[in-house]
Amino acid sequence: MLERYIQKFITYLKVEKNSSQHTLINYQIDLKDFNSSIKQKPLENITHTDVRLFLARLKEKNFSKRSVARKMATLRSFFRFLCREGYIKANPATGLQTPKIEKKLPLFLDTNQVVRLIESPDTSDVYGMRDRAILETLYSSGIRVSELVGLDNDRVDFISGVLKVYGKGKKERLAPVGDRALKAMRGYIEKVDAAKIKDKKAIFLNKSGRRMSDRAVRRVVDKYIRKTSLSEKISPHSLRHSFATHLLDRGADLRSVQELLGHANLSTTQIYTHVSTERLKAVYEKVHPRA
Repeated sequence: MLERYIQKFITYLKVEKNSSQHTLINYQIDLKDFNSSIKQKPLENITHTDVRLFLARLKEKNFSKRSVARKMATLRSFFRFLCREGYIKANPATGLQTPKIEKKLPLFLDTNQVVRLIESPDTSDVYGMRDRAILETLYSSGIRVSELVGLDNDRVDFISGVLKVYGKGKKERLAPVGDRALKAMRGYIEKVDAAKIKDKKAIFLNKSGRRMSDRAVRRVVDKYIRKTSLSEKISPHSLRHSFATHLLDRGADLRSVQELLGHANLSTTQIYTHVSTERLKAVYEKVHPRA
């Protein structure tokens, strides 16, 4: 049955490719859905038609183009792995066309909105200082929320102004961080009651003295987005979008921004050039007398 091959594939992703837990879960869900669709047909009997019928059923159930594209990518990777390992001779997922997905321009804040957001925590207590340090660090470095919560004390170089972070696929990279963020981080660390710390490695701690979760950091950022009356569509990830957009607006080259964001492909970073172009067009149309 297909289940044992699915497990072999997931093990390969985990051990060889160092894939994130999020990726592993999504792949398992997609492959489980496919296995149910083909009514647990033996691997050697799976055909190109089975794959096409599975995708057709997804469209009938009104799955979004993005979801269909993800499941297609999962099946391609799965059957490529099975071919490479010699479990099958022909790949039944070849020749499939991925649905065209419109790229949505990422939402970002202007510099005044960023300042309002970052300065909104009340820093008269240690938790306000922590929240200020979180906002400063996210915008200053452009790191993901998951990368921020993974920061340990020994991964912050206060002298060089560099963070060592684990990105997607547990790939390590160096992320420069500004003096204001470092100052906020250092101030918070000095105020934390050492007797209450349960996790000695982590920088950002919850009220129990343990490392903050992704969800907890997102709640913190959402709190100050509401406090400053910013758009409900703005999310914690918008600070990362703002970081990239502001760098490009001020003349940074795309390759450098790609490295700073930790993107594997330049095409992922190119969405920010569209943002900058849209802003330039808006300014032009607003102020040019013959626009």
